Amino acid sequence: MAENQAAEAGRGVRKGGDGTLLRTVVRLLLAGFYFIAGVGHFAYPEALLSITPAWVPQPGLVIAATGAAEIAGAIGLVQPWSKQLRRSAGIGLALYALCVFPANINHMIIDLARDRPQLGWAYHGPRMLLQPLLIWLALWVSKAPRHAG
Repeated sequence: MAENQAAEAGRGVRKGGDGTLLRTVVRLLLAGFYFIAGVGHFAYPEALLSITPAWVPQPGLVIAATGAAEIAGAIGLVQPWSKQLRRSAGIGLALYALCVFPANINHMIIDLARDRPQLGWAYHGPRMLLQPLLIWLALWVSKAPRHAG
């Protein structure tokens, strides 16, 4: 049984011509991105506290929970045993990226309102445009939603 699971997990990399190798590489990169970001929530919570909207209850707890969610999602994307878990991780990360969008907008507003923005439009413009791409990538690399056929 373990051999069948290992063989099935490896199939995704060996297939050619259908974008599977590209999807696998992007999935691993996206998982790495989310894993590092999740660790950052625990290593540097004060940076995230400063951009958390005031209406968020218990911001420290929310930052820790979102960091844990990023780490769990990253692990879910790379684990080789369950396609369903990988799909669920992709859906979860897509929803996560959607839910944290208000914090990204808040960060942009706070930064650009300063006399001397720390990051400016060169950071915030692409960041705002790339958020929908992160949502789509999480769904695409995890093959969610499931396509018929």
